[in-house]
Amino acid sequence: MPPHPATLVIVGGLPERVEGALRVFESAGFTRTDEPAGAGPNLVLGLPGGGAETLRAIDASGLRYVLVHHGPPDGEPGGTYERAHHRVEFAELAQLARRVLARPSLLVTCLAFAYRNGIPEGSAWVVDVRCLDNPYWVPELRPLSGLDPRVREYVLGQPAARRLLDGLQSVFEDMVGEYRQRGRMELTLAFGCTGGRHRSVAVARAMADRLARRPDLDVDFLARDLEDAG
Repeated sequence: MPPHPATLVIVGGLPERVEGALRVFESAGFTRTDEPAGAGPNLVLGLPGGGAETLRAIDASGLRYVLVHHGPPDGEPGGTYERAHHRVEFAELAQLARRVLARPSLLVTCLAFAYRNGIPEGSAWVVDVRCLDNPYWVPELRPLSGLDPRVREYVLGQPAARRLLDGLQSVFEDMVGEYRQRGRMELTLAFGCTGGRHRSVAVARAMADRLARRPDLDVDFLARDLEDAG
């Protein structure tokens, strides 16, 4: 298996925004640098202001990078806001830093979401679990979430849920090596239901528990819409 490519992250925005973002990336394991071509993986470079000229110079050198813009637009044609791969607010920085960090193990995020709020950006696999019976229609389960053992038992006890998890796990694990060979550092498996509270949460949590048994994977679980779900 070839090593992961070095990761250079460039962060643009207002000077005070850039400084705060750099600290978040450092906390996640990145090393701050003033030289885009510095040695080693997981480097983060601050680029306050628009930075269009600097970006053109980096492009001419052939370096690969992830461009992040934190905060309001800079108003510069070809600047970090216009060209950003990710435009983020402060609360999103830590998760983004963890996602793009070069690591020896593939990071797999099992994410539960509500279709009514849209499919999560960047999802590699999207799984519709609305085929399962909905705990929402069981009065004693409605106020609970898919993290509650009673809801988990209701959802995961369905034969269709077991078939779905078994089949998905089998196919995904067969593909892990293919992703690694292409230098992928993270993948998001997104599980959607109507409200993002019951079925998607239970199934995403169950898949995360299954994949976490593999020592060659880093596995995370997120429920994007759980607090807002009805």
